[in-house]
Amino acid sequence: MEKQFGIRNILAQHEVIPVVSITNIDEVEKVIEMLKLKSINCIELTLRSPSAYQAIETALKIRPSGFHIGVGTIVSSYQVKDCKSLGVDFMVSPGVSNGIAEAFEESSIPFLPGVMTPSDIISGIGRGWNTFKLFPFDLAGGVKAIKTYASVFPQVRFCPTGGVHETNYKDCLAHDNVISVGGSWLV
Repeated sequence: MEKQFGIRNILAQHEVIPVVSITNIDEVEKVIEMLKLKSINCIELTLRSPSAYQAIETALKIRPSGFHIGVGTIVSSYQVKDCKSLGVDFMVSPGVSNGIAEAFEESSIPFLPGVMTPSDIISGIGRGWNTFKLFPFDLAGGVKAIKTYASVFPQVRFCPTGGVHETNYKDCLAHDNVISVGGSWLV
């Protein structure tokens, strides 16, 4: 059984994943329409604003066919449970605690745990995971880290986020161990 419930399949469909924090619910439909016009069929809505859950609910109600709605900045097991009750398509965390890891694994929802160091990656591999958010990408070493991790962890694939932007995302995607990238420059 695939331990991360198919997160690689979702990421493989989306070369770039817009990371968006919604503060005004009226923005949700406009943002999704704008992404569709750019042929982007995915969004990671962050839990960084008081209206985040309302934005997620709205996005799930209006989502076009084939459009994936993910939730990011998950920092507690309670948020994982909230995501499960909402029925989101995938979840993303900036890092992982034992509580979050267990909640992810019990959720049956595709998840992308955040890592930054070799120790983080080894801990995830120990749980049977093989796909991670490399965050924050720029502080983790950028493209140099991707190159180094390719030889040390050949089974692992990354979605770099945090310091990925329109001038460097193609450099990231050029590496075999990068499955997609996340960034806020898209919105």
